[in-house]
Amino acid sequence: MQKDNNTCNKKKTENNTEKRNSCFSWRENELRTRRSTSAQRRPQPQQKHIEMMHCLTRFSRVGHPVFTSRCRLLHAITIDKYPELLEHCIQTKSLKHGKMIHQHLLKNDSNYYNGNRNYFVLEKITRFYLICDRLGLARNVFDEIPEPTVILWNLMIRAYAWNGPFEASLDLYSQMLVSGVIPSKYTFPFVLKACSGLSAIEPGKMIHSHALRLGLDSDVYVSTALLDLYAKCGDLARAENVFYGMQCRDIVAWNAMIAGFSAHGFFDDMMRLFGDMQEAGISPNSSTIVTMLPAVAQASGLSHGKEIHGYSVRRGFSKAVMVGTGLVDMYGKCGCISYARTIFDLLGVKNEVTWSAMIGAYVASDQMREALILFDHMLLEESSRSPPLVALCCALRACTKLIDLTNGRRIHGCILKSGFLSDLMVSNTSLSMYAKCGILDDAAMFFQEMNPVDRVSYGAMISGCVQNGNSLQALDTFRKMQLSGIDPDEATMLALLPACSHLASLKYGACTHGYSVIRGFVADTSICNALIDMYAKCGKVKTAREVFNRMHKRDIISWNSMIAGYGIHGLGSDALALFGELRNTGLMPDGITFISLLIACTHSGLVAEGKYWFDSMVREFQIIPRVDHCICMVDLLGRAGLLREARSFIDKMPCMPNVHVWSALLAACKIHKDVELAEEAAKRIHSLGPESSGNFVLLSNIYSCAGRWEDAASIRITQSNQGFKKRPGCSWVEINGVIHAFTGGDNSHPQSEQIYKKLKELLTETKKLGYEAVPGVVFQDVEEEEKEHILVYHSEKLAIAFATISLSPSQPIFVTKNLRVCGDCHDVIKYITLVTKREITVRDTSRFHHFKDGVCSCGDFW
Repeated sequence: MQKDNNTCNKKKTENNTEKRNSCFSWRENELRTRRSTSAQRRPQPQQKHIEMMHCLTRFSRVGHPVFTSRCRLLHAITIDKYPELLEHCIQTKSLKHGKMIHQHLLKNDSNYYNGNRNYFVLEKITRFYLICDRLGLARNVFDEIPEPTVILWNLMIRAYAWNGPFEASLDLYSQMLVSGVIPSKYTFPFVLKACSGLSAIEPGKMIHSHALRLGLDSDVYVSTALLDLYAKCGDLARAENVFYGMQCRDIVAWNAMIAGFSAHGFFDDMMRLFGDMQEAGISPNSSTIVTMLPAVAQASGLSHGKEIHGYSVRRGFSKAVMVGTGLVDMYGKCGCISYARTIFDLLGVKNEVTWSAMIGAYVASDQMREALILFDHMLLEESSRSPPLVALCCALRACTKLIDLTNGRRIHGCILKSGFLSDLMVSNTSLSMYAKCGILDDAAMFFQEMNPVDRVSYGAMISGCVQNGNSLQALDTFRKMQLSGIDPDEATMLALLPACSHLASLKYGACTHGYSVIRGFVADTSICNALIDMYAKCGKVKTAREVFNRMHKRDIISWNSMIAGYGIHGLGSDALALFGELRNTGLMPDGITFISLLIACTHSGLVAEGKYWFDSMVREFQIIPRVDHCICMVDLLGRAGLLREARSFIDKMPCMPNVHVWSALLAACKIHKDVELAEEAAKRIHSLGPESSGNFVLLSNIYSCAGRWEDAASIRITQSNQGFKKRPGCSWVEINGVIHAFTGGDNSHPQSEQIYKKLKELLTETKKLGYEAVPGVVFQDVEEEEKEHILVYHSEKLAIAFATISLSPSQPIFVTKNLRVCGDCHDVIKYITLVTKREITVRDTSRFHHFKDGVCSCGDFW
């Protein structure tokens, strides 16, 4: 029985084991089947992409998802799919689908954003918007996350550092610190980049201290960002400290340090570091070359530029558009325009900067026609897009230099079509073009329509007025500038001072000088040069010399201005003495120096000295005489009465004589009444073209002096028929800062009655002292009595009479005339100084006449 039971139990156990094994086999088979099925169902990468697109398509068809207790989206997709879908949108940058997911989450699952698990979705959405360059939307989502991770903080800071506003990057960094999140080594490069963009060195120093405390300043990326910040902010000492403190310097660090030296004009330091870089085994790349070339151009370091060019060719960089453009710019600014054009032509790809650089190079080298030709070629080559702003400005400057109003208007039209006129730089360049082309009415109208305007705008308007002889309008524009609250700069002063010189407005000139002293402009050599010229032309040659003596640094223009100042005052000996001082300085005289010196000799009658220095100019200084030098020599010889020698000099000139050479001889013929030689000179002038009414007037006056009235009348008729009008004589005087102008027989002045009364009194008193009218200077066939009546009302006499009744008896009188003072006025002014017992200075187109005690400084030689 027991045996049967044991047998039975054994069978049951075997049966159970069999059943269990059978069950296990069944389960194993089932698991295998499921795994196989799952493997078959698991999508491959391409399948997964297709599946995602199907999900998104289905998702987009669902109007309002409905959720069940099992969290399944009826008709569509489970919520758990959202992170995966968002990741897919991030990878594909699918803004449309990503925004759709975000929209559904906002509308239908207000509770889904609760809990750490769900903040992950918000981070995904933030990343998605950043990837899609929707920084505003990313910030909105980011602000909803209670505790963003340091990675997300970094992403947001980076986005603002790259795209701006940079201030937002710094604000986020501050919020990050306040929230207790510790910055990582990836945080600092981004926030320091924002500091660089703002040139915010103080916040940058604070961030530097944070990196030091965290021990992250030695990281190569952090160190490079610090180096870049200090270099761009101009703190090169700190930049060098960071640079030399780096354990490992990569190419980016070297380039950042080189860029700092380049940007701030430290050419020698830049070249030294460039050499150190190669000695350290770091090969410069194209970015290094692009960084260095602007500094080479600024320093005119042509030899170094050629070396860099050779290195670029060997490394294959020269064909890259950025390097090629830099080389074009460098050679253009170094004056090697042919090299610049060769590189430009060899470039297979040219961008806007390349075209602008080449056009700018032509303008900088004063090849304005070539600049306009290339500009037109650019318009044809790049017809599909608008011309670049810089190229337009360069082309306008070329038109300004050439006084080419037709092309200027055409380019202005291109600017209007391109929509660049709102740019202040473009507006200023357009204004300068119209002003300097003499279209002052259009320039004034354009100036009034400009909004905003700056000191450059006012400077362009002032400069244009001065260049076109409208100095009064220039002074009026300057007054408006002061009333507008815009402070003038050195450029404005340089534009204004010639207006003061032209008008002999000593009050405005002195005020300009005072303002320049207060603002520290007198440290600028150009300002001092303009002041020397202004004081000399306002009759204050001693003050001009004081300015000259006080200059810390003098260039050749300083010496030329002072020598010319002595020359127009008839102080030839002083001019020669100053020229001797110039030679002792070791500074080489130029062509302008000798023109100024020859003029000084001419006005002082120093013929021998003038001839000597003209020969020395060629023999000792190897300066080839230009037409201007020859004109001075003809004038020098002619005024001295050496007319035949002057005529012989013209035949031996090293250059072709022009109208002005023969005009100088004609003027000398008038002084010495040589009709025969005057007729020859007149014929030469006629064959070349008279160019002005002055030559007609000279020949007519010569005939009148010889009593050949019919010939004189014939010349006047020819002058009229050819459209030349005689310029009326005009004189002006400054009284208490106001310019009063007079023409011959003028009755327009409010005080005309008192002026004529005073003039009559003065003439009566001068006749008592022996004055007699000089009727020979009236070149009209009328009676002697009528000639004397004509002489009475010359403009300089009216100006002197007005000054006499307007100024106190002790004040000197200063009169400026637009023509040479006539012989009768010259004589009568000498007598007026005896009557009024005051000094009178007259500046005509030729020189200064200082009258005192009945004597003129010119010694009756002018």
